Amino acid sequence: MSTLSHQQHPVSPAAEETVELLLIDDDPSDVFLVERMLQGSGLDARMTVAGDLDSARRKLTRRIQCIVVDLSAPGVDRIDGLREVLALSGTAAVVVLTGLDDAHLGVQAVAAGAEDYLVKQQVDGPLLARAIRYAIERKRAEETERRLVEARILGRENARLERGLLPVPLIDDPALRHHTRYRPGRRRALLGGDFYDTVQTEGGAVHLMIGDVCGHGPDEAALGVQLRMAWRTLVLAGHTGEQLLGTLDTVLGHERRSEEIFTTLCMVTIAPSRRTARMHLAGHPAPLLFRDVPGGPPQVAPLPDYGHGPALGLVPGAEWPTTEIDLGESWGLMLYTDGIIEGRVGPGSADRLGTDGLTRLAAAAQRRGAAGRALIDALVTEVERLNGDSLADDLAVLLLSHRP
Repeated sequence: MSTLSHQQHPVSPAAEETVELLLIDDDPSDVFLVERMLQGSGLDARMTVAGDLDSARRKLTRRIQCIVVDLSAPGVDRIDGLREVLALSGTAAVVVLTGLDDAHLGVQAVAAGAEDYLVKQQVDGPLLARAIRYAIERKRAEETERRLVEARILGRENARLERGLLPVPLIDDPALRHHTRYRPGRRRALLGGDFYDTVQTEGGAVHLMIGDVCGHGPDEAALGVQLRMAWRTLVLAGHTGEQLLGTLDTVLGHERRSEEIFTTLCMVTIAPSRRTARMHLAGHPAPLLFRDVPGGPPQVAPLPDYGHGPALGLVPGAEWPTTEIDLGESWGLMLYTDGIIEGRVGPGSADRLGTDGLTRLAAAAQRRGAAGRALIDALVTEVERLNGDSLADDLAVLLLSHRP
């Protein structure tokens, strides 16, 4: 290995980096010629010499930035040999430096993937140095573009996968309207640790659920999907109430990556009459109930939360009491995760919005005539405005409305 100096020609800042070269050439006079051309060319180069292709395979390391190859070197049979060099080059640029003055061969070499084709008799030091620099930069640009394309493809595949994991409600009742809003706290993600689902079972009962796995990473998102699927399976198998929560608690214990992971959950079962419901809370905020009052303005209030039980994964053998709810004739039930109530209530404020603040915002939006999806969007927009920025936590909202 030889190091080439350039004391007589100061190098610009962009060229100060030492370039690692691998020269594949078996002619000592040509090797000496390349060394002489690079000396004083302005290129700070450290050159390794390989006399044939087998030697090049042994000497090629990840540090090599550019391979300079003679197409007449042993083992390098013109284009076929060049393809072998390109196959082993990895992220290194490949420049052909040969005595073969053949324009057609040069076109083939560049088409095969070489960054440049140079004829020894027509090259001087500055031209060779410039060709090597340009080849390295072009290769870097190509690698960057390749990684961007791969990232886009992977991103689209992940997006399709994540969309496929988001639930489709199973409802068969024209009097019910189902609206959701879901946004993970992680950037460029479609799934977070929040999850929800809605299922109507044989007999007409409608089951709603929303949950929140502590944490915001991909492991929490995967656990949320597992719990949602387990919940839907159990509901369709006929399980309800405290028994269902106990089974979910067991599933969580087996699937979580550490014992510190817990999950809050709110579960509501609406009777076939659509006038009453049963609620179970596992460390989760109580839903908001919107009701039309004959002869008066609409009302909105959080459901009573005195029937709270602990979050899943915290207390072995826990109990989750049932809260009976009178819905009335025309109503809306909004389940949500704590991401929407933990935002600040003004720039620089330490106060959180909380359930009371969300209730006030919901009442104001309802007075303005917002309903359904528009109601959810209005709430999220106002919460973010008060917070002064987008909410950092995962956010999920499910609104089920009954209008006979």
